[in-house]
Amino acid sequence: MPTAKLGRVIPKLKLQATGDQQIDLKDLRGKNVVIYFYPKDSTPGCTTEGLDFSANHAKFKRANTVILGVSRDTVASHEKFKAKQDFKFDLLSDTEETACAIFDVIKEKNMYGRKVMGIERSTFLIDDKGKLIKEWRKIKVKGHVDEVLEVVKAL
Repeated sequence: MPTAKLGRVIPKLKLQATGDQQIDLKDLRGKNVVIYFYPKDSTPGCTTEGLDFSANHAKFKRANTVILGVSRDTVASHEKFKAKQDFKFDLLSDTEETACAIFDVIKEKNMYGRKVMGIERSTFLIDDKGKLIKEWRKIKVKGHVDEVLEVVKAL
């Protein structure tokens, strides 16, 4: 499977999303795309990160940028999470780990002393031509959305 590389057009990716839709990243050409990967719906860090992106949604939109959140949760789980938190953007379901593989975000993590494979919190910025231009890995939630927004505004 091809992987996303900085400076290159991202591989084909189409996933089920909230709002009973399928989102194909190719259809978003002409807009910048922030795609952020998070471990699990309705957990504290993931909720905070989603709320931060949602609170800044209008600023991203003014900068011609779409926000998409991705985890391995089901669309049904995403629908509940999005509705409860009133997110202003769509969540993509990656139960098959297709997007996770393309962006190489599945990493070994230590959970309560056990080693498990899970999503490493990561964010990627794709320009309006479909090219990966920036990536943030192993991010900390606090202040992250502001940093992403600054980069988007500079485009």
